[in-house]
Amino acid sequence: MALDFDPIDEAARQWGLRWDGVPQMHAVTSLMRVQQLVLARLDALLRPHGLTFARYEALVLLTFSSRGELPLGKMGERLQVHPTSITSIIARLVDSGHVVRRPHPHDGRAVLAAITDAGRAVVEAATADLVGAGFGLEAMSEPDLAQLSDLLRPVRHSAGDF
Repeated sequence: MALDFDPIDEAARQWGLRWDGVPQMHAVTSLMRVQQLVLARLDALLRPHGLTFARYEALVLLTFSSRGELPLGKMGERLQVHPTSITSIIARLVDSGHVVRRPHPHDGRAVLAAITDAGRAVVEAATADLVGAGFGLEAMSEPDLAQLSDLLRPVRHSAGDF
């Protein structure tokens, strides 16, 4: 049930009675809440495809690779997840038949993840659903989306994201 007030505005008001940094607290709390809301929406859209957003991202990364395969270590770096997380993501994708694991032909220590035809098909179907739903951001206009991306770029850059 929706509240009749914005709880983040109220938290900011209370925060300001005690501490500094109200604009930063308000912005980060809003950002984190939106992240929760959007991720829940994306996961709901992907659930009928047997995917989570993390698994979808891994499949998209493999789709974008020139040969449809990448070492797990490189996938973890590009998706910015811990090696244990990428191992778990790939294990679930293997179980569902969307990915196969195979030894790296030139590095005996590395394992490649390769997308299957079933993986390619599910990426296409899931992407159509995500695009159709505006990736959970359907309440925003295209100019606002561009502005949001521009506003977040310095935070990503200063954190070493690129």
